[in-house]
Amino acid sequence: MLKIAVISDIHANLPALEAVLQDIENRRVDQLFCLGDLVDFAPWPNEVIDLIRRNRIPTIMGNHDERIAFDQPVIPLAKHGDSETQARIAAIAYTRQHITPENKSFLASLPRQLRVEFTFADASLSVLLTHASTRSIDEYIYEDHDSDELATMMDEQNADVLIMGHTHQSYIRTIQNRPGFPAKTAINCGSVGRSKETLPLATYLLITTSGVQKRFDADSIAYELIQVDYPIGQTADGIRRSAIPDFYANFLERALPVD
Repeated sequence: MLKIAVISDIHANLPALEAVLQDIENRRVDQLFCLGDLVDFAPWPNEVIDLIRRNRIPTIMGNHDERIAFDQPVIPLAKHGDSETQARIAAIAYTRQHITPENKSFLASLPRQLRVEFTFADASLSVLLTHASTRSIDEYIYEDHDSDELATMMDEQNADVLIMGHTHQSYIRTIQNRPGFPAKTAINCGSVGRSKETLPLATYLLITTSGVQKRFDADSIAYELIQVDYPIGQTADGIRRSAIPDFYANFLERALPVD
């Protein structure tokens, strides 16, 4: 049996990352990958990057990593109101001011994609890891994305399975778009540090395979979305003690029970 974990969108939330890494260790995962967005929105960009580097976790570049690495401007998003736009600008400015030159260079060195190949006695399975879509580092691929278009993107990359982040909303979706073609699997592994799901838990993907050199069938590989509790209050307090706007602390605490 082989276990692979995929994490994404940590956004400088060190308590969330530490909780997820502990859960992954408890499950005896063999390999861990990260889909990027290590920085912005919480006050520990350097600590998060240091932890990723110390654990030698293969990581790809997210759109926030790209912006910080190459000093790109902040472009307002149409989906954000004025208050969120101003909070976003201030949070990104915090990262620019605090990130070390070494960690900034690390972000600049990250690849755009990674590929994992599973080889069985009678078949192979190509798994493509991207931050957002196969076409763009900041294209949102939600669960209801057009299946034909998504399958075409995967065909162009020779990918049987596509694993993404970026939206902060996890899902596992089987795509059976054309007669005579094998089904494909599109997965969003969610967000470790800034979930937009109903419960603001840290989310990641766990892949379990029965092993290589065996016949490939429906039971050969299993995909499971794991949600991990972490001290959200600790992250919120850290944000409020920093120059990052309280908007992001309030966002994390939105679904916590009220005493």
